[in-house]
Amino acid sequence: MTPRLMGIVNANPDSFSDPGARSLHELVVAARDLVRVGADIVDVGGESGVTNAPPVSPEEERERVLPLVEQLVARGVTVSVDTWKPEVAEAVLAAGASMINDVSGLRDPGIADACARHDAGLVVTHTRAEPKTKAFPHYEDVVRDVREFLSERTSLAVSRGVAPERIVIDPGPDFTKTPEETVTVLQNLDELTDLGYPILLALSRKDFIGALTGRPPAQRLGGTLGAIAAVAQHASILRVHDVAAVADFLRVREFLDGPPEAVPALDPALRREDPVA
Repeated sequence: MTPRLMGIVNANPDSFSDPGARSLHELVVAARDLVRVGADIVDVGGESGVTNAPPVSPEEERERVLPLVEQLVARGVTVSVDTWKPEVAEAVLAAGASMINDVSGLRDPGIADACARHDAGLVVTHTRAEPKTKAFPHYEDVVRDVREFLSERTSLAVSRGVAPERIVIDPGPDFTKTPEETVTVLQNLDELTDLGYPILLALSRKDFIGALTGRPPAQRLGGTLGAIAAVAQHASILRVHDVAAVADFLRVREFLDGPPEAVPALDPALRREDPVA
């Protein structure tokens, strides 16, 4: 099964991948472009995960993301919101967002309460640190820790009223894990499948790819595609920055792996490009 693609639009001004403030119109255009090139879901964020700045208030985060969510929902876009604050979750779900992507691992169960009230999707991520902090705890067995954490946190979500079929799990590449620990988890994703939940993999531009390739975030597309090639069979959702490239990769992989079928003719306009003057 080909995983669904989740594209990323950051409404905060300090994202490493989308630096600088953008107007609401620019954010809407960026989101619609992601959908046009293959995103099934747009994940809207209002706070950077960088650890050298304090958390923004729920009020400020809500002001950043709510107008964008309203605009996208009105245009028929399936919207997820990356937040760990219940106040923000409640506002965006009331506005029509379909899912909350909680990278805190339900540190505040109020996130689950909001998702239950709105019958919304919930992504539960493995992490052992508070949001906006960096920590590398000692794991006796990192794969077992991820499994046990996600089992406990998803049980908590269900106990708060979230429908099990609305839950997605994320093993949290890079979250409180060294590159080596992240790779170990990714090499053992079959240990998570029998938890019974779809898996979201946020592999795009991650530190483990930088460690393997020696490249900074903006130059990690090739490594990202390599990671996807290795583990996409475990994923129901891939959260990526470079949606068009990943969509092309999955399209070609699916075609070559699938039953024989006619290859479409090449548009002559695509045969070559004029040299740059």
